[in-house]
Amino acid sequence: MGKLKDFTDKVWYGTGAIGLDLSYGMFNGRLSKYLTDVLGLNTNFLLYLTAGARIWDGINDPMMGSIVDNTYTKFGKYRPWVVAGAALNAVVLFFLFFNPGMAKSSAGLYVYIAFMYILWGMTNTAADIPYWSMVPSFTTDPKQRSILATVARTFSGLGQGIVQIGAPLLLNALGSTVTNPDGSVTHIWTARSYSLCAVICSVSLVFFAVLSMSKVRETVITRPQEKFSFKKIFDVIRHNDQLRIFILFAMLSNTGFYTTSGVQDYFFAINIGSTSAQSVFSMFGAVGSILGLAVIPIMMRFTTRRRTYQFSLSLALAGYIGMFFSGALIKNIILMDICYLVTSVGTGSMFVSQTVFLADVVDYGEIKMGKRAESVTFSMKGFLQKMAYTIQTVILFAALGIAGYNDIKPNENGIMQYTARVKRSVGFVSYIIPPLFILLSLIVFSTRFKLHGEYMESITEQVTKAREERAALSENAEAKTN
Repeated sequence: MGKLKDFTDKVWYGTGAIGLDLSYGMFNGRLSKYLTDVLGLNTNFLLYLTAGARIWDGINDPMMGSIVDNTYTKFGKYRPWVVAGAALNAVVLFFLFFNPGMAKSSAGLYVYIAFMYILWGMTNTAADIPYWSMVPSFTTDPKQRSILATVARTFSGLGQGIVQIGAPLLLNALGSTVTNPDGSVTHIWTARSYSLCAVICSVSLVFFAVLSMSKVRETVITRPQEKFSFKKIFDVIRHNDQLRIFILFAMLSNTGFYTTSGVQDYFFAINIGSTSAQSVFSMFGAVGSILGLAVIPIMMRFTTRRRTYQFSLSLALAGYIGMFFSGALIKNIILMDICYLVTSVGTGSMFVSQTVFLADVVDYGEIKMGKRAESVTFSMKGFLQKMAYTIQTVILFAALGIAGYNDIKPNENGIMQYTARVKRSVGFVSYIIPPLFILLSLIVFSTRFKLHGEYMESITEQVTKAREERAALSENAEAKTN
């Protein structure tokens, strides 16, 4: 496994994912409601903004991947980008949740948010792509990759769990409250409470990035041999058919998952009427994600990685169907929480498998094209993650816009008065969209992805042999020099 050989080294590597997912959790889970309810931005504008930002990401993400592939410093080619990208992303995250004094719904505020929104995506790319690109460079052993990916996804899930469970509690505590005539309390999430949450996540992002990269040493440092070129990026995508298939099925499943997390703030405020219940729901999800990490090592004792992944998606689908019956029909919140735990077990193991599959795609591309392109290939992971976020955001904002959400105004106590039409729209996005995308992902994966079984074993053997030959040539050249 090179220098990353001990389990403690894998743990140090994994800690970097905590901060990355704290930042992404605030962006994906908290930003939409902050922009619509606190800043008063129109949902139609946000719909166009998310779509436009992804067009730029389609250029920026593979560009960043190519730049990382051609980076050489004494600290390595990945670590400097992870630290620098995390620091920049932390600053932008704060300003994204900070209004510098502009009037609510003003033209200047729209421009400011659009600029920060796009800049967040760019700085997130600068940290996320090099971080995950390190996985295939450590080892060609599929089992070791699975362990490394599992550890990293464990910490990634921890970051998501912290922001999903902790943010609603913190927003409740730091926001304002209104006592209703019936004695119940309504929590109002204020601009100040959002900003303080962003500060905590920003500081944590930098801390964990520095901690992780200071403990991990890159195994192979090579000087750049190719200049950046869009043509080379497009060639990698065009010639690696399995990369294109991966992008499709992973984007579909990720859309299902991110729709659930992205609509939560609206769902619990509008359909459930309790932001406190949201933290309990997220806690069940976090527990499920942790349990999901055990699915792969247990299932791999009895079956293949392909069938394990199919089982993960099927489990997630079953949980979503259960959430619909328990939440929409029976209206039992505890039962819905339990079903979400089942879904999270499936999605937790799903994300681990996707990281390993993408490492296999890198090997497949090396054999097919004669060169490795870790960062360009892994840039697709960040891009499809953002595309999944975009799809779910477009669906959410379109549903809200059609339902007349922009016309809803808070009463004299600052409490939003939601219509039945808005409640139905949010319920549709919450209950119907996620299982639909999970099902489509399962179909694409089962019918089109071929990197499994004897075929993948053959590719792994070829990559290992090629790496050993390159190492031998390097040693011989060094010996002649000395």
